[in-house]
Amino acid sequence: MTPSDTDFVSWFRSSAPYINAHRNRVFVISVGGEAVADPGFAHLVHDLALLNSLGIRVVLVAGARPQIDARLNARGIEARYHEGLRITDQAALECVREAAGTVRVEIEALLSMGVANSPMAGFRIHVASGNFVTARPLGVRDGVDYLHTGEVRRVDAQALQERLAAGSICLMGPLGYSPTGEVFNLAAEEVALAVARTLRADKLIHLGEGALPRDEHGELLRELDLHQAASLLNGWRAQGDLHGEAVRLLDSAIRACQGGVRRVHLLSRQLDGALLLELFTRDGVGTLVTGDPFESLRRASVDDVGGILELIEPLEREGILVRRSRENLETSIDDFVVMERDGMVIASAALSLHPGDAMAELACFAIHHDYRSHGRGDRLLRYVEREARRQGAERLFVLTTRTAHWFQERGFQPAALDDLPMERRALYNLKRNSRVFIKTLDR
Repeated sequence: MTPSDTDFVSWFRSSAPYINAHRNRVFVISVGGEAVADPGFAHLVHDLALLNSLGIRVVLVAGARPQIDARLNARGIEARYHEGLRITDQAALECVREAAGTVRVEIEALLSMGVANSPMAGFRIHVASGNFVTARPLGVRDGVDYLHTGEVRRVDAQALQERLAAGSICLMGPLGYSPTGEVFNLAAEEVALAVARTLRADKLIHLGEGALPRDEHGELLRELDLHQAASLLNGWRAQGDLHGEAVRLLDSAIRACQGGVRRVHLLSRQLDGALLLELFTRDGVGTLVTGDPFESLRRASVDDVGGILELIEPLEREGILVRRSRENLETSIDDFVVMERDGMVIASAALSLHPGDAMAELACFAIHHDYRSHGRGDRLLRYVEREARRQGAERLFVLTTRTAHWFQERGFQPAALDDLPMERRALYNLKRNSRVFIKTLDR
């Protein structure tokens, strides 16, 4: 096989857990009108078709802002906005209806492609669209009458669920309807948010036009919990960015999680294949906002033995860790804590007490080579230290051959073999010649 063949086989195998996990899940995916106007939009539509073929229940919400503005401009009508929302008078409403209808037809046409040599050859997708959203007027705010601009009042969850269960992709646009037959212009991201909350979707995915959130070093922020997301949003607003796309989408993500959506993904629409890379690789390519911790630190169970073995095997091979058999791990699993990331054990540590000496040993301290960043080692060490104190230990010791500096930088002091508890000294391996370090625990 060529290197590219090998890469594909490896990727395809690693994607299997995600294919199984995503099957029959509801994903609400939001794209702007800019994406629809892009010549490469067909690739994204084919990716959506692939998700559907894998059993994922897809709701696609497509905006039409640039298409609306183009129609207004062609008629010599100025587009009016206030606080990021369009003021929709009668003339603008006509353009909204035209643009939304055109966008819907273009997407339906792409989802109907089945010609030979296309990604959808031999595969037929049913597209469902309709009056799923009941809306009401936004009204007058801060003295501004938004006219035919509205907000979501209700989403017909039963109708959507029936069509999703039948295997259809549900396609929705920036329109809502009142019980009296009025049509309202809605913000596409607000429609996506309302649909995701009503369906209690497993994921809300925003494919945006702008840059993704980054830290002070310019590194992509890959995961944000609600507290971190709110802090970032408040910082942007304090800098004067009140209605930009990034603000709108992050605000939507926070409200979605607060409303019961498990995970929200912010992706760059310009990255070809972003949807697939985000959903079928462990780390993805976007920013994940979640109300649940994406990484958890917890006591280990016997179900974690396989993950721990896979984690420590490379370190045992290098002589950094002492070899442990599966049987040894199973009998001592109650001593272990693990850090889990989306179902994968990425770090472990074992804590064994020597109560007669008020000491505890830190062992099998390991972090997956792909995740030795963002303070995970410090977080794991703090957890172990708290647990040692809780169980009555006054000092924590570690034996190491390669990582002396790391432990010394965190308060461990060089010690002698005679400073260890007697039963631990009897088990000392002279061939490894490990160095001893002890840290006095703060009370």
